[in-house]
This record gives sequence, C-alpha cells and structure tokens, in this order.
Amino acid sequence: MKHRPYPLDRAAISMMVVLTLLISFIIMGGDHTMPLVRDFNWLEKQVGIEDTAFILSFNRTMDWPKVEENLTLTPELLGKLSWSGRRLAYTLTEPIPYGTDFKVQLSQVKEARRSPTARPKMMQPFSGTFRSRDRAYVYIGVNGEESGRLILRNLTQDQKTILTPADLVVTEFKPYPYGDRILFAATAKSIASAGEFNPELYTVTTGLQANPPDLDSGPQKPAGEIEQVLDNRQYQILKFDLALDGSRIVIQRAPKDGAALGQVSLWQIPEGQSLQLLENVQGGDFLIAPDSRSLVIAQGQGLAILPLDSSVNDQPLEFLPKFGMVLSFARDGSAATMIKFNPDFTKSLFLVTNQGQQTELLKTTGSILRATFDSQKKLLYCLLTEVGSGEEYVEIPYLATIDIATQKETRLLNLPNQRDTTMALAPDGSALLFDQAIEASPEKVEASPSNAEIIQTNQGGAVTTSNLWILPLDSDNQQPYSIGSGLNPQWLP
Repeated sequence: MKHRPYPLDRAAISMMVVLTLLISFIIMGGDHTMPLVRDFNWLEKQVGIEDTAFILSFNRTMDWPKVEENLTLTPELLGKLSWSGRRLAYTLTEPIPYGTDFKVQLSQVKEARRSPTARPKMMQPFSGTFRSRDRAYVYIGVNGEESGRLILRNLTQDQKTILTPADLVVTEFKPYPYGDRILFAATAKSIASAGEFNPELYTVTTGLQANPPDLDSGPQKPAGEIEQVLDNRQYQILKFDLALDGSRIVIQRAPKDGAALGQVSLWQIPEGQSLQLLENVQGGDFLIAPDSRSLVIAQGQGLAILPLDSSVNDQPLEFLPKFGMVLSFARDGSAATMIKFNPDFTKSLFLVTNQGQQTELLKTTGSILRATFDSQKKLLYCLLTEVGSGEEYVEIPYLATIDIATQKETRLLNLPNQRDTTMALAPDGSALLFDQAIEASPEKVEASPSNAEIIQTNQGGAVTTSNLWILPLDSDNQQPYSIGSGLNPQWLP
C-alpha cells in the first residue's frame, strides 16, 4: 500500500529544494560579498608602551602592497607592515606618545587577484579610532592638606586628585601596569607624628579607566577606593616590590617578636592568593625580574636570580658574583643595569644582557642612584652624583644619558644643592620627572617637629618642602620647569 508524505515531510523536502537552488545560484553567480576589515584589535581601546603592534583582520586576502600604500594613521605613527594570510600587523618603530587620539583609515584597496580571469573587488572603506593613555604621574604630598598623602596629577585632563585619606602617611608606592591601581605602604598618622614608621600595605584606585587591547577591564572604578593588602601586627614591612605584570608582590619583613628580632624573611602574595613564605631565601636588596616569575636579590658577594614559582626548584637560576646591586631592567628582560663596588672605593655601572655579556658603561667616585632604559634600549637615563672639589665631602647630583652602543655620557642637567633626588622617565620617553627635596634644619625640626618628622627623604632626613620639576626630552628647548611641590614622583605606566 502506498503512503502519502506527511505535512512535515513535505515542508522539509520543499526547504531542501529551495536551499539547493540558492546554493546553485550562488555558485553560478560568484561571490558578491565585498572585501572588508573584520576586526581591529585596537578599536576603541586605550594603549600603552607595552602595546607595540595592532592587527587588522580581513575577510579575504588583500593586495598587500596597495594596503601598505593606502593605510593612514592620524596623527602619524612610524611603523612597519607585515602580513600573513588575511591578517596585517603594523608594528610601531617608535614609542607611542601618551595623551593622544588616533585614527586608522584604509580605502581604495582591492582584494588579491584570485585567478587570471577574476576581477578583484574594491574593499569597503575602513575607519577606526584608539587612544593612548593619559600623561599622568603620582607623588607624595608635602604641604598642607596634601602632606603625606598620595596625589595623582593628570596632565592630559589637567586634573589633580588626592587618592589617600588624611589619617595615613604614605612612604612608598608602586603603580599597577595599567595605572588603574597603586600599591602603597603607609603608616597611621598618629604613629608617624610620634616619629615612628610601621607601615601596612594597601591598594588604591586612581579613577583612570584601563581599557587595554588584551583585557576586558570591566566598569570604571572611582578614585580613592582603598583595600588593605597586608597588616603589620606580627611583622614589620621593610621593603616590597610589584611584578611588572601586577601578578605578584614580594615583601621583605622582620618579626616584631623580640626573640626573633633581626630575622629578616621574604614573602610573596601572588594575585588572588594568600601570603606565602619564600623558603630558604635570604638576602638584601631585591627586584622582581621583568618575567614576573623570578627575583634578583643581593646575596653575600653577588646577585642571585631565584625562581618565585613554587613548582620550580628553589636553587638559584644564576649567580653573578661580580655585582652588588641591580638598578633596573629593560622592559623585555633582555638586559639589566647592575652596580659593581670596586676595591678602590669607586663604583661601576654595568650593562648585563640575558646572553651573559657584561659591559662597563661608567666608573665614578660618586654614586649611581638611577639608571632607566629608554623604550628602544639605545639610551640609559641616569641620576648620578659627582664628588665636589671642596675640603668637605659633598656629592652633587646631576642628570645624564649614556649611549649604550658607545658608552658615551652626556650631561643633561646639574642639580646643585640637592642631597636627595628621585628621577622618573615618562613611558613614552617625552620627559624626565624629578624632585628637589629641601631638608629641615635641626633647629626647625625642634621648633615644629610634626610635619618634619612625618615627611622624610629616602635617607631619613626631615623635609620642609620638595619641588617637582619636568625636563622635556622631545623638544629643542630642554629646560626644566616647575610643576608644584611633592616627593618621590613616578609616572603612571
């Protein structure tokens, strides 16, 4: 007996016939879609010095020489093009200037010819925007209501924001990689006013929106939200460092218990985890390496490089017996600056690469206080001192550059009458930021001890005030100008 198709079967058969006809029509008629940019990984994002290349993804292979000819960036950003398959990468050859809006445009470009007889189609015009982070720095206030508090100055927006409350005295701080938070050590003002410093660790939000290409940062947080990271109930916090990627904090602590007095230990707090003791790790000054997984620490007569991951053997990865201190790293971890203390009481600044090469860049009878790589690893910006010619031993600081290839030192600025100075290089290399701490005389400290005891230099001297200066580096007129008062200024990344 022959059965008739059910209604559902008839509908399915009809749909199959229609789809078959449509597919046949497309195959016979060819591809009618236009070439276009499917994705731009920097679209509406905020980029920083760590972002060195953007990628345009197309829906088909393009005529790449014509793309290179017609791609425009406004304002101009020098770079080089490369492509693979349907993706084009534009790699910057100079640091991106901060506080700037950019537009990327591409038009009048055809797809690559698919066959000798095919006619390439013109792509749909593309336009996309992104911006670099604001030019901003953070410092410790020294006067009035700002005294001992963390202050944010946004040069791009021309705004100043007090981040920490009046009942905390900040002594040290480190910005997180996107500038949206700051890790800082602070003591209660009631304790600091008595001349004692027993800091605890906190984080505070800056109010700046982090919107990097590789991260969904979520909603913007207002400035001034404080969270405690580590208390001081059983241990005194002596020093801390924050990993370049913000993934962990390393802290040097000493117990308050009199029986264990003098026993200094190292601890770490990985992001999202609890406090961990670094077993069998002892030493002095330290820095977290740029890989954020190892520690460079002074041990005995040299520097040891130790793993921070618990899964790795705790034996040193390397030991450098020649050097007594590490000053800084290149951002990519390919090189570091280290100090050698010579038998004749001079000091030498060395460049040490990850290939084991060691090059002496400078030898001085003074001090080597700072050495910072520029983004292209061609220059070191240094804060140095020279010994004065008078009978009294006096070290006079100055700012200088050292050409890494030629070891040539070029003096930028003398800093007379400044015994305590800090220096910071803007992430885009546009300027140096430095302070000029003015120490209080013993008579003034006795007459008005409160503020002088609260605000101190790195050497522990009492401060009456401190001037902040910017030295432009991207203009012909490299003259410093005053930007107010403050201590220990640092650019946000």
